[in-house]
Amino acid sequence: MAFIADALSRVKPSATIAVTQKARELKAQGREIVSLSVGEPDFDTPDNIKEAAIDAIRRGETKYGPVAGIAPLREAIARKFRRENGLDYKPAQCIVGTGGKQILFNALMASLNPGDEVIVSAPYWVSYPEIVALCGGETVIVATRAEQAYKLQPEALERAITPRTKWLILNSPSNPSGAAYSEAELKALTDVLLRHPQVWILTDDIYEHLVYGDFVYKTLAQVEPALYERTLTMNGVSKAYAMTGWRIGYAGGPEQLIKAMDMIQGQQTSGACSIAQWAAVEALNGPQDFIASSRKIFEERRDLVVSMLNQASHLSVHRPEGAFYVYPSCAETIGRTSAGGRKIASDVDFVTALLEEQGVAVVQGSAFGMGPNFRVSYATSNAALEKACAKIQDFCASLK
Repeated sequence: MAFIADALSRVKPSATIAVTQKARELKAQGREIVSLSVGEPDFDTPDNIKEAAIDAIRRGETKYGPVAGIAPLREAIARKFRRENGLDYKPAQCIVGTGGKQILFNALMASLNPGDEVIVSAPYWVSYPEIVALCGGETVIVATRAEQAYKLQPEALERAITPRTKWLILNSPSNPSGAAYSEAELKALTDVLLRHPQVWILTDDIYEHLVYGDFVYKTLAQVEPALYERTLTMNGVSKAYAMTGWRIGYAGGPEQLIKAMDMIQGQQTSGACSIAQWAAVEALNGPQDFIASSRKIFEERRDLVVSMLNQASHLSVHRPEGAFYVYPSCAETIGRTSAGGRKIASDVDFVTALLEEQGVAVVQGSAFGMGPNFRVSYATSNAALEKACAKIQDFCASLK
């Protein structure tokens, strides 16, 4: 249709949303569906955070606020960065958006010109290339390997950088693989980046608090302070505080970039929801014990899912360091036929047959730029995970 902007022809719908919608439709038809497709904690938002929002409503905090975020939240963000990441951002260097997705969009819209390149390692969060495309840039995808835990290697990063490279987007822990970069692994990447002063870094730290075992989380500008002036450190309250629907993301970075993002947001949505911002103040300033207890539950779920899926025929599963996803390879299922008669020629066929025949919803790896794999979200109950993994085992065992 000629009326629609050409830019939309470069953008694909979100595969995670599409799978979730198909699962909902099957459930509405009376099918029993176990959904492992949604990247959303199943816990409720902690009561102290909800009470802070209610108190804000009662105080009448219901008017327009500053575009970049209310002062108490920007101050809380600056304290958080100092306390947890050793990063000294002033409140004026911090911005609040309607979720992390808006932070990403505004940063790229504020900085990309036609032909500018953004390096993204695969597998990647589905929205990265689409946001880059909408902002007029070109995504340079660098493949990773399962045997290297799906982590970007410094040699591959060096090869991908050109004079047109504007950004590297680094997501640790990763959606969809759960891979988290150690301090040494980050240092190897920063050594490359120091040689290329035209490259800025956008670190997506949204799963920062969801790391397991003895893994110690570090963010990139913390590991290499010399990159502080060209790093945008992005985070949010959605995952760690079970606040996905509150839609609060934030970032700290160079003041010039933050001002440019503020200008774009002022013409786009203005400030994020005032009540959600006051809830986020309490999330960042209030008790943090909720995080440790939820992390322990997620770690148990990770171990359950990795164990059960590694017992399934034809699957290979790496045990990730963080987030709440695993990313099994289903390469050995290609060429086989399901009990329902579907020929498995791709990971799309695999997840479609799994949903239709066993009622388990997962997302195909090709949507994240690397397959044949599929993403499992274990942000649901142990009972649901055991049932779903048993069904996946049955499905894989039936392949001929």
